[in-house]
Amino acid sequence: MTEHYTGLEFRWGILSTGGIATAFARDLSYLNNHVVAAVGSRNRESAEDWAVEFPGCRAYGSYEELVNDPNIDAIYVSTPHTFHAANTILALSAGKPVLCEKPFALNAHEAQSMVDTARAHNVALMEAMWTRYLPHIYTVRKILASGVIGKIIAVEADHGQRLADYANPRHWEPELGGGALLDLGIYPVSFAHMVLGIPQKITASGLFTDKGVDSHATAIFDYESGAQAILSTTMSAKTSNSATISGELGRIEIDSVFYTPTSVKVIMHDETVTHYPREYQGGGLREQAQYFSEMVQRGDKESALLSLDETVAIMKSLDEIRKQIGLIYPSER
Repeated sequence: MTEHYTGLEFRWGILSTGGIATAFARDLSYLNNHVVAAVGSRNRESAEDWAVEFPGCRAYGSYEELVNDPNIDAIYVSTPHTFHAANTILALSAGKPVLCEKPFALNAHEAQSMVDTARAHNVALMEAMWTRYLPHIYTVRKILASGVIGKIIAVEADHGQRLADYANPRHWEPELGGGALLDLGIYPVSFAHMVLGIPQKITASGLFTDKGVDSHATAIFDYESGAQAILSTTMSAKTSNSATISGELGRIEIDSVFYTPTSVKVIMHDETVTHYPREYQGGGLREQAQYFSEMVQRGDKESALLSLDETVAIMKSLDEIRKQIGLIYPSER
């Protein structure tokens, strides 16, 4: 089976029936030419229950059936972190382009195996770091490219949620890649990579739950330019969830929640302020879907806004943080 695109409508196969899969599928309704064509689960009943919300959606009782459906243009992988590599490689090997949820994999080794498979089969692959494709982040990139805030000195970003009130196993269980860093911390880490690139040095610390995953992690990224990124994440409390890029001439402040559609302002050293208000409808997950479909239609195999090599580099930064705080998952022992 080879990669293809009909050109009329983009037909998604949804691999897994979790909450993020539902949110993604619902946000596609804002796009006229995207359809939820099929869903795959480990049991047919679950798939059939999920498919009811989306007219015409075929339900499959296995992931193998889903990826081998010839009437699907791409697969959206939204299983827990520990299954991303296997699920993505399964779909890529069937010739299907894959949009894989973040974090892309459990570690950089898995991520590289996914990238290698995509390149070996000449099939499109992209990490579903949806923040990269949102309008306010396009604005941030444009501001940075203009040089108006001068040389970047510091980046600060945090992502904290009070998850103690939720019993979702993927947050808490080591076997599912639980912990704050991979589920929440991926956002500030990816943001720092977008702004400053690969760090020269990483210094990290963390705290653990009684189940042995991180409840909190903080990292300082040092760069050859002299810039620093101060990044933090926690599952214990809802934090400001904002981000700031400080330059010698001014700073960019991204309001809460920085990784979702939100407002931005530029504050210059003389306190002159330029506002970029939020003007967006919907959750924002569809922007990555639109970009990915256009990428596939053009015949491109990876994103110009988040290359596969950058995705692997981000995973390497996460690996280094985990190494320093002592977070090892059962499958890695």
